[in-house]
Amino acid sequence: MQYWPRKRARRQHTRIRSWQRALKDAQLLGFAGYKVGMTHVIMTDNRKQSTTKNEDIFCPVTVIECPPIKPLSLRFFRKRHNGFNVIGEVLSEHIDKELERALPHIKKHSKKIDDFKEFDDVRLVVYTQPKLTGIGKKKPEIFELGLSGSKEQKLALGQQLLSKEIKISDVFKEGQQSDIHAVTKGKGFQGPVKRFGVSIRSHKSEKTKRGPGSLGAWNAQGHMMYRVAHAGQMGYHTRTEYNKWILKIGEKPEEINVKGGFLRYGVVKNPYILVKGSIPGPSKRLIKLTVPWRADKGIPSEAPALQYISIASKQGK
Repeated sequence: MQYWPRKRARRQHTRIRSWQRALKDAQLLGFAGYKVGMTHVIMTDNRKQSTTKNEDIFCPVTVIECPPIKPLSLRFFRKRHNGFNVIGEVLSEHIDKELERALPHIKKHSKKIDDFKEFDDVRLVVYTQPKLTGIGKKKPEIFELGLSGSKEQKLALGQQLLSKEIKISDVFKEGQQSDIHAVTKGKGFQGPVKRFGVSIRSHKSEKTKRGPGSLGAWNAQGHMMYRVAHAGQMGYHTRTEYNKWILKIGEKPEEINVKGGFLRYGVVKNPYILVKGSIPGPSKRLIKLTVPWRADKGIPSEAPALQYISIASKQGK
């Protein structure tokens, strides 16, 4: 029931509706990168409660390429009865020409930061630089990033960030946890067996083998209950995975580029991070990382020592 309705996402990068509010210090609360693929590492387990504590263990990791993101504007909000409403924004002075692919008619506003005296929240609007990667894309993605602290601290930090590039190392540190927001792989229109794991019935059953079976009381209302396992859209859903462990933040792509390049991606050219385990979405999809809402206390805040990172070919040869 957590995942209803199972419908297609509106766009390829997710919309984040809430940001961590418990932090007192002023900082940026998110970043974004492109999913590259997976490899594996040998790491020294430093989890206190682990049965393999202080031992070298095998660990699958996901590589996310994180080229710097650039600020577009500082957006001001007022709190109304229906939530936070935008009252205006101040554009950055330096905007890339590639942004015209996403916003054909950018109008330079004459408003300045000093014009906004009464506001309740400030967020930074940023855009990505896919041109720096090798995925063959130039059109940037545009999205908001939350800021922590009081509104005065948010304003001072936003004003400072409005004129410089933001790197992944400015937001996250090695060993930190992160919530991952992504759109999963699309699998099209699928039947109930693949979509919900419905058992295939005997070949002697009436009408169908792959249907949900006798519904009984589920049809007594005069209509079919929406919770019945029926065919429909599978994949391309907005999903969030919590408390993913950032094992490494690197500046040298040659440390993780596999021989022959990553499948369906190529080679990494920018700063990258290694995240423990898998994450949603296919390669080349934009992944958003945010400061975790409820960090797992069983995961240490120090990154484990990586003894080995596999750069063997993933081509199957």
